[in-house]
Amino acid sequence: MPRDARYDVLFEPVRIGPVTAKNRFIQVAHCNGMGTSYPSSMAAMRRVKAEGGWAVVCTEETDIHPSGDMSPLIEGRLWDDRDIPAFARMNEAVHAHGALAAIELSHSGPRDACLYSREVPIAVGHQPVWAGDYPAQARAMDKGDIRAFRRWHRDAAVRAHRAGFDVIYLYCHCESSLIGNFLSGDRNRRTDEYGGSLENRLRLTREVLEEAREAVGSSCAIALRMTIDFPSASGRPDREESRAAIELLADLPDLWDVTLREWHADSVPSRFGPEGSHEEFISFVKKVTRKPVVGVGRFTSPDAMVAQIRRGVLDFIGAARPSIADPFLPRKIEEGRIDDIRECIGCNICVSADFTMVPMRCTQNPTMGEEWRKGWHPEFIPARGSDDKVLVIGAGPAGLECARALGQRGYEVTLAEARDVLGGRVADECRMPGLAAWGRVRDYRIQQIQRMANVEVYMESRLGTQEVLEFGAAKVVVATGSTWRRDGVGRWHTQPVEGHATSAVWTPEDVFAGRMPIGPVVIFDDDHYYLGGLLAEKLRQNGSAVTLVTPASDVSKWSHATLEQGLVERRLLETGVEIIEKHTLTAIAADEVRIRHVQSGRERSIPCASVLLVTMRLPDDSLYLDLAADPGRLRDAGILSLTRIGDCLAPSTIAAAVYAGHRYAREADVPPTDGVPFQRELIALA
Repeated sequence: MPRDARYDVLFEPVRIGPVTAKNRFIQVAHCNGMGTSYPSSMAAMRRVKAEGGWAVVCTEETDIHPSGDMSPLIEGRLWDDRDIPAFARMNEAVHAHGALAAIELSHSGPRDACLYSREVPIAVGHQPVWAGDYPAQARAMDKGDIRAFRRWHRDAAVRAHRAGFDVIYLYCHCESSLIGNFLSGDRNRRTDEYGGSLENRLRLTREVLEEAREAVGSSCAIALRMTIDFPSASGRPDREESRAAIELLADLPDLWDVTLREWHADSVPSRFGPEGSHEEFISFVKKVTRKPVVGVGRFTSPDAMVAQIRRGVLDFIGAARPSIADPFLPRKIEEGRIDDIRECIGCNICVSADFTMVPMRCTQNPTMGEEWRKGWHPEFIPARGSDDKVLVIGAGPAGLECARALGQRGYEVTLAEARDVLGGRVADECRMPGLAAWGRVRDYRIQQIQRMANVEVYMESRLGTQEVLEFGAAKVVVATGSTWRRDGVGRWHTQPVEGHATSAVWTPEDVFAGRMPIGPVVIFDDDHYYLGGLLAEKLRQNGSAVTLVTPASDVSKWSHATLEQGLVERRLLETGVEIIEKHTLTAIAADEVRIRHVQSGRERSIPCASVLLVTMRLPDDSLYLDLAADPGRLRDAGILSLTRIGDCLAPSTIAAAVYAGHRYAREADVPPTDGVPFQRELIALA
């Protein structure tokens, strides 16, 4: 299809210093859990971005010296010449698709404790290391340290040029980078020429920029990635001083990449912020510089992108999360395939990889992180290996993705769903407060399936064992999901909670079905992700008094990994939910519950009319187990394979369910192996 002329502006080439970007799409720096530890995976992932049409493809944070070692975080590393080959491989792949390669050079200063290098961290002044509350301090830099720091940056820029990078970023985050710490009026209390006035606090940034330009600026563009809401001496963001800082450096970098200080605001989850939410903070930047500006905002709509370009907010559309959900987003807009975009849902499961220190994954894009390990491509999939007909039972996220990917391979697929709606748990959860964007997981797959003549979908079709045996499919995939337990068993309780059989006990499925608990409600959240807090918010909207009890130290504790925990807790407190942490549920009675402190053992009662248990789920696997019980029946019915996937096998995240469905489709005709099912990056012994 021809490109919509409204989007032509997005495909204009733009000059960045000595290089030219072929369009206005930049995959900005983003962590990915690959970097130094998995360089082949990192290079393949970035290659796919370039193939997908991004004009500039950037690395993650790349530390430049052992005194800025970011371990245990898995980031990039450019300490000496031995680190060049890994980046050169990435750049060769990026250049092969006509994109520019960019690197984000960084020194994290006192953020990290140098746990691998065991060097003493350095900082603008004596201060504790703050990442992970590690019990160590960074030492104040003297003039010799500053001269050395400038040399390290210059040397890293030269190495980056030798590795083939076209754009060299300097990272100026007021908290997460050392030059940003110098800029911060809150952190910089020096009394020499590097402290005090804004001009003095900017001195190191200016020196590093000028020296990078002197070293490689005739061949490489020099970009500055900078937070535009850094704190003043009071500790509060000072927009006026931020503006003044950018005015003082206005035309020194070839490209401005502007971000927000707090990661949860910069990568705001969709539950707490809309697409394009940065505009009110960054719109001033283009007014004070003649150089191009890139910013982010979870852009998935080309209309929103064009609007910010036309209004003079940005020159480039920057993306991290949308480029993960759909690496081919620019090409799909360019080719007039808007409906084929896998829109980011803003769940931030990608961010969690940085905290869990594993290769990144994505709810929408199950191939993310598997480009090299398994050779998976986000757009292309091998043609079917047989003429087998496939029956997929259950149209939740696993079943939908399984049917979609099998259909893309050319298999004849029947998708049977017991309910009158498609989407399974996604259809339920996306109706909860703030989760509307999560419905894109369902909508994208339904839309793709509807175009496939070889995929039939039947709703309100609950299949029993005999119906499956008589169906005539050679391959049967059971994706019937899971159900929340009603007895309190979970992480904390291995046995049912006393009194769980009372009629006052509810589960998330009751709320999804519109059966709302009555009176004051106690929620016992032993799941620790988003659902307990989400249901508390929902019940408050319904007018119930709510007390949320969790044995964890924080409400929705695991959502720290998705940048949501603080936002969740603030929302619950604002809406009047009482939060009781570090307590477990010991008994349920008709008009109260008993709770116990997990450390002291002290017990107390809470009056309530209803108890909502959010503990763990059980697979809905009875159909699978009945079918699997008699292999002879399967053979007689012509069923060559029977497989359960997703929550029906082991309840997990929506991302895991989508991955399971996609994996089955990819491997449906691949002989099983007892070996490692993916490539590994093994360390060569010196």
